[in-house]
Amino acid sequence: MIRAVLRWLLALFYFIAGVVHLVLPAPFLTIMPAWVPAPGAVVLWTGVAEILGAIGLVQPFSKRLRQAAGWGLAAYALCVWPANINHMMIDMARGDGGLGMGYHVPRMFAQPVIIWLALWVGECLPLRRKSA
Repeated sequence: MIRAVLRWLLALFYFIAGVVHLVLPAPFLTIMPAWVPAPGAVVLWTGVAEILGAIGLVQPFSKRLRQAAGWGLAAYALCVWPANINHMMIDMARGDGGLGMGYHVPRMFAQPVIIWLALWVGECLPLRRKSA
């Protein structure tokens, strides 16, 4: 039950994030590391990936598709980590300290949790059996 609820919550989070990437790309472009080629296209396609991953995660027809979505969203969260780090560095270099460490440090710790959560709710991780 908890896995299903968290699957839907994570899918909702990714779906909304994907729509925001498509509708309002400017904030994402400002945190993109300089070494990323074609930043506009990257933001566009990350939005598409988030939406498709969210749909794949909650569709009821195929466990394999759900697992592929889990792996894809976990890989996505890993790949956007450099942008989050870049955002923290840009923000902390501002005269006013930007959003501050109270925002950025939890965000850095949340990233591996999100990666694990995508794998868990996508049924990509083996289940542990309870001992009798």
